[in-house]
Amino acid sequence: MTALEIGVTFGRVLRQKRQEAGFTQEQLALEADVQRNYVSLIERGINQPTIAVLFKLASALKCSPSSLILLVEEELGQ
Repeated sequence: MTALEIGVTFGRVLRQKRQEAGFTQEQLALEADVQRNYVSLIERGINQPTIAVLFKLASALKCSPSSLILLVEEELGQ
Protein backbone atom coordinates (compact mmCIF):
# COMPACT_ATOMS: atom_id res chain seq x y z
CA MET A 1 0.00 0.00 0.00
CA THR A 2 1.15 3.51 -0.73
CA ALA A 3 1.27 6.63 1.40
CA LEU A 4 -1.44 8.04 -0.87
CA GLU A 5 -3.77 5.11 -0.10
CA ILE A 6 -3.18 5.56 3.61
CA GLY A 7 -3.80 9.31 3.39
CA VAL A 8 -7.02 8.90 1.39
CA THR A 9 -8.25 6.23 3.80
CA PHE A 10 -7.44 8.39 6.83
CA GLY A 11 -9.36 11.23 5.16
CA ARG A 12 -12.42 9.01 4.74
CA VAL A 13 -12.24 7.91 8.37
CA LEU A 14 -11.87 11.51 9.56
CA ARG A 15 -14.85 12.65 7.46
CA GLN A 16 -16.98 9.80 8.81
CA LYS A 17 -16.06 10.55 12.44
CA ARG A 18 -16.61 14.29 11.89
CA GLN A 19 -20.05 13.71 10.41
CA GLU A 20 -20.97 11.27 13.20
CA ALA A 21 -20.00 13.99 15.69
CA GLY A 22 -22.24 16.45 13.84
CA PHE A 23 -19.39 18.84 13.01
CA THR A 24 -18.80 20.84 9.87
CA GLN A 25 -15.20 21.05 8.72
CA GLU A 26 -15.10 24.56 10.17
CA GLN A 27 -16.42 23.41 13.55
CA LEU A 28 -13.90 20.56 13.74
CA ALA A 29 -11.08 22.91 12.78
CA LEU A 30 -12.12 25.35 15.50
CA GLU A 31 -12.34 22.60 18.13
CA ALA A 32 -8.98 21.11 17.08
CA ASP A 33 -7.27 24.50 16.68
CA VAL A 34 -6.29 23.91 13.04
CA GLN A 35 -7.16 25.73 9.82
CA ARG A 36 -10.46 24.77 8.18
CA ASN A 37 -8.83 24.29 4.82
CA TYR A 38 -6.35 21.90 6.47
CA VAL A 39 -9.24 19.67 7.59
CA SER A 40 -10.51 19.72 3.99
CA LEU A 41 -7.06 18.81 2.65
CA ILE A 42 -6.76 15.91 5.10
CA GLU A 43 -10.24 14.62 4.27
CA ARG A 44 -9.42 14.67 0.56
CA GLY A 45 -6.17 12.78 1.15
CA ILE A 46 -4.05 15.67 -0.12
CA ASN A 47 -2.35 16.32 3.23
CA GLN A 48 -1.59 13.94 6.07
CA PRO A 49 -1.71 15.12 9.67
CA THR A 50 1.27 15.23 11.96
CA ILE A 51 1.09 13.23 15.18
CA ALA A 52 0.28 16.45 17.07
CA VAL A 53 -2.62 17.24 14.71
CA LEU A 54 -3.85 13.64 14.95
CA PHE A 55 -4.08 14.06 18.73
CA LYS A 56 -5.87 17.43 18.37
CA LEU A 57 -8.41 16.00 15.91
CA ALA A 58 -9.06 12.97 18.10
CA SER A 59 -9.55 15.16 21.16
CA ALA A 60 -12.03 17.36 19.28
CA LEU A 61 -13.89 14.24 18.15
CA LYS A 62 -13.85 12.83 21.70
CA CYS A 63 -12.03 9.66 20.71
CA SER A 64 -8.52 8.33 21.03
CA PRO A 65 -5.90 8.81 18.31
CA SER A 66 -5.43 5.04 18.31
CA SER A 67 -9.12 4.49 17.53
CA LEU A 68 -8.77 6.63 14.40
CA ILE A 69 -5.70 4.64 13.34
CA LEU A 70 -7.49 1.36 14.06
CA LEU A 71 -10.35 2.40 11.75
CA VAL A 72 -7.81 3.17 9.03
CA GLU A 73 -6.15 -0.23 9.56
CA GLU A 74 -9.52 -1.97 9.33
CA GLU A 75 -10.39 -0.16 6.08
CA LEU A 76 -7.01 -1.08 4.63
CA GLY A 77 -7.43 -4.71 5.69
CA GLN A 78 -4.48 -4.69 8.07
